[in-house]
Amino acid sequence: MPERSKRYLALKEKIEAGKLYLPEEAIKILKEVGNARFDETVEMVFNLGIDPKQSDQQIRGTVSLPHGVGKQVRVLVFAQGEKAKEAQEAGADYVGGEELVAKIQEGWVDFDAAVATPDMMRVVGRLGKILGPRGLMPNAKTGTVTFDVAQTVKEIKAGRIEIRNDRYGNVHLPLGKVSFSEEQLLDNFYAALDTVVRMKPSAAKGRYIKKLVVSTTMSPGIPIDVNGALARMEKRVA
Repeated sequence: MPERSKRYLALKEKIEAGKLYLPEEAIKILKEVGNARFDETVEMVFNLGIDPKQSDQQIRGTVSLPHGVGKQVRVLVFAQGEKAKEAQEAGADYVGGEELVAKIQEGWVDFDAAVATPDMMRVVGRLGKILGPRGLMPNAKTGTVTFDVAQTVKEIKAGRIEIRNDRYGNVHLPLGKVSFSEEQLLDNFYAALDTVVRMKPSAAKGRYIKKLVVSTTMSPGIPIDVNGALARMEKRVA
């Protein structure tokens, strides 16, 4: 295990061992400890009571964070004709067809999200082994295979992010930057929490959210009081 820096250990002392924090408390601490030389990303990680090996217990979808994630998102769109024009007018960074597929096959993946019209999936399908592991493959379940490319590009640019579990049943989500206000981070936190709760598979049994932690890029994780967070969520999103 790599040796922790003095800064990390000093930050860890601010977090009481064994305590579960309410979201408001945790975000306040993160704002205090997020003092790296760059604008750190604030993240949340769920450990869910699902069986990732079962197809009917997969978590897959999107959430539109009210305040975005604090970074410029580069969107690529696979489209032709009028749909390509619509994507360009909506602000897509890269738009094309076969030529983009060939470029990606050569190793270029300089974008953060990909969208495709259904008719383009016959050629985009060749990129599954390249884009799939990176979470960039267009997928109808997340709304990135669609003819409504303009609206989808605008939503992604505005802060729509993908939610998907890993093979251990965890879901990692960015909530914004340390430079965001506490209220902005909390708005994003509760929007993400509400969405993940609504995604609970009917086949999942027992405790759904087993553990929830928030952190910054360089900080220790702060464990969240899930029951307390859910109670506050119900009041905020009601």
